[in-house]
Amino acid sequence: MFFNRKKEVVFAAVSGELIKIEDVNDPVFSSKAMGAGFGIEPEEAAVYSPINGKVVSVFPTKHAILLETKKGQPVLVHIGIDTVELNGQGIEVHVDSGQTISEQTLLATVDLPFILEQGKQTTVIIAFENREAIELTNAVGVNVHDNLGIL
Repeated sequence: MFFNRKKEVVFAAVSGELIKIEDVNDPVFSSKAMGAGFGIEPEEAAVYSPINGKVVSVFPTKHAILLETKKGQPVLVHIGIDTVELNGQGIEVHVDSGQTISEQTLLATVDLPFILEQGKQTTVIIAFENREAIELTNAVGVNVHDNLGIL
């Protein structure tokens, strides 16, 4: 039996300040109920794919996009905290289910001032289902497409 041990790279989805998942201001994510991961306090409106793979689904409220790596690892890109309550306002999604993606793929554009005006936080959260931990190689500020670690 042959096992493919090729590792997959995780990229920064947006430029900003990288924060530990435990420090995300949402108990569902900070408790790791959604898996290991990290958050980024965005400095830009463009949110790119953090992995190479495909889009599994886009939530109707546009606040979350479920991706899958080439090896089948589910990855959730969650835009903002409590932004589900905005029912898609302030987020324009640029991908569809089944679409092949890379770190160069623009997933969504976020109207950051609008999100803040609505009393919501703009933190972009990347969560890895079925993962206990992820090792990040860049722990301070990140720029979109920075290599952050290995799955």
